[in-house]
Amino acid sequence: MSKVAIINYGMGNLGSVLRAFQAIDVDALIADQPNQLEEASHLVLPGVGSFADGMVSLNSGGWVDALTKHVQAEGKPLLGICLGMQLLATTGEEGGNTPGLGFISGKVKHLQQLGCQLRVPHVGWNSIMPSHQQAPILEAIPEGTDFYFVHSYSFVLDDNADCLAISNYEVPVVAAIQKNHVIGTQFHPEKSSKAGLRLLQNFLTH
Repeated sequence: MSKVAIINYGMGNLGSVLRAFQAIDVDALIADQPNQLEEASHLVLPGVGSFADGMVSLNSGGWVDALTKHVQAEGKPLLGICLGMQLLATTGEEGGNTPGLGFISGKVKHLQQLGCQLRVPHVGWNSIMPSHQQAPILEAIPEGTDFYFVHSYSFVLDDNADCLAISNYEVPVVAAIQKNHVIGTQFHPEKSSKAGLRLLQNFLTH
């Protein structure tokens, strides 16, 4: 039986994530302290805001050591959402070259640095295209399905094999990533209707 811990490090849309898991009848809790991760089978790192602020909050709250233990050492599945996905990177350029968690190798760069001349932040529904045919997190989600995005920065992977899906906002945007049991989505599955709920179910069953 899955039990999901949604990490509260002061940077996130916790209520909507919790409600999404409740909508698919999953036992989920908002973890305010790192020791609450002990009882969870799956971890979720949500987040809205800046990379630098996010890492300050994770470090000051003791979450970095806890995540390293539970995810890297014990192998618990982790889903990073929006800023939570970006924090999985090696470094983020927002607020200077800030070290990230380093769970998936790459840098987080501003969309304009990548050549995007459209309005930033990128806000709204956008389709995603799988880059892996067999990505379990995308099972039963048709190619071209729309998900809800809100972001100004994009994950630039060191290894394209870690890319599960891309979107297009004048430039290709990494929409979903995975390295072993660590997964990230740039979009918000909790705000993406039935397809988003299906993705959360896939996270728990694969």
